[in-house]
Amino acid sequence: MSRLLAVLLLAFALAAPARAETVVVTADRMIDVLTGRVVEEPVVVITDGRIAAVVGRGGARPLIPAGARRIDLPGMTILPGLIDMHVHLDSSPFYGPYESLRFTDLFQTVMGPGHARDMLAAGFTTVRNVGADNYADVAYMQAIDEGRIPGPRIVPAAHALSATGGHCDETFLPPEYHRPAPGVADGPQALRDRVRQMRAAGAQVIKVCATGGVFSRNTEPGQQQLSEEELRAIADEAHMWGLRVAAHAHGAAGIRAAIRAGIDTIEHASLIDAEGIRLARERGTWLVMDIYNSEYTQENGAANGILEDNLRKDREIAQLQRDNFRAAHRAGVRMAYGTDAGVMPHALAGRQFRWMVEYGMTPLEAIQAATRNAAQALGREADVGAIAAGRYGDIVAVAGDPLQNVRLLENVAVVIKGGAVASDRRSAAAGN
Repeated sequence: MSRLLAVLLLAFALAAPARAETVVVTADRMIDVLTGRVVEEPVVVITDGRIAAVVGRGGARPLIPAGARRIDLPGMTILPGLIDMHVHLDSSPFYGPYESLRFTDLFQTVMGPGHARDMLAAGFTTVRNVGADNYADVAYMQAIDEGRIPGPRIVPAAHALSATGGHCDETFLPPEYHRPAPGVADGPQALRDRVRQMRAAGAQVIKVCATGGVFSRNTEPGQQQLSEEELRAIADEAHMWGLRVAAHAHGAAGIRAAIRAGIDTIEHASLIDAEGIRLARERGTWLVMDIYNSEYTQENGAANGILEDNLRKDREIAQLQRDNFRAAHRAGVRMAYGTDAGVMPHALAGRQFRWMVEYGMTPLEAIQAATRNAAQALGREADVGAIAAGRYGDIVAVAGDPLQNVRLLENVAVVIKGGAVASDRRSAAAGN
């Protein structure tokens, strides 16, 4: 076996372009999220940021291509860079709706690069930012892609679409100060126009608020706030442009309408009923259920300035959402990992794995939700979500076996993005 590996790697070295940068990552074991197998003593070869070869080795060390840079991770388990399907990089949990009015309009926006850095250090090499003010998520994506600031790969939505006065509109200001959010519209054609505007501004996914929400004023999570006709217009328009659609939807009626309208992912899905679960399973709709963040909100929200009415709504749906997560998983609905980071600190995004396991998933299934499944839901299976040839060299490492203790993913030791080490906290991880 070792001779075969040596021949493969030598052949790869000879075939690689002269100026190609080659990185070789080794570890004790690798979780192959595509097959569910554990690969012992993997060797991952990355050329110019993309994975060129992945080989398990069983004996003698293979020949490493000449000039290759090595990242050796002894004692570590490697798995694909994690994907969070529901984040808000320009939102901080430390400022409630009125507390934030003490600051200039761009205060939250300029904190975004720090939040992006925190998510990358937590192991999330790709995030889907589902709604941002001032087109901030598009700007962060551009700055990261240009190498100007550190952060994960971003799939931006720009401004979320909403009905007038609904969740995702500005609902905290009195009438004389009301300023409609840029994504607000009423009626199918007007909402089609908003899809086009967001796409033109750089959105790679469309976010729509189909129901009321927790962190808005004068809306209830169960309220449907866009008709099925309006939701279908959004989905049809986005799909025509090659974009997928994510629907914020807590309430059962809004969830069912969004699924029937052709929405691709249902966010939160807190109050989904048996009919919604059936529809999601039959139509292949993804559920992205943020079942950790209530722990943070209930413990810290009041001190951070979150209003009691918002805390009430959070309390009322928290356990229902978790119970419905279990029911949807048992029914075989497709599920992807999303935390609503921004409601809680971005650095804590890995804490949700524990709750997904507690409410019915195996550790492997929870990891697949944040890798293989999320890549499928994004339509990015060629790029992210697995340690496999052709995909980006995005890898995270933990000390130990996350299939035995998924909470290891709360403290990722090493993060590699595109073949470059983005974070190395091995000494801190060893201290824990």
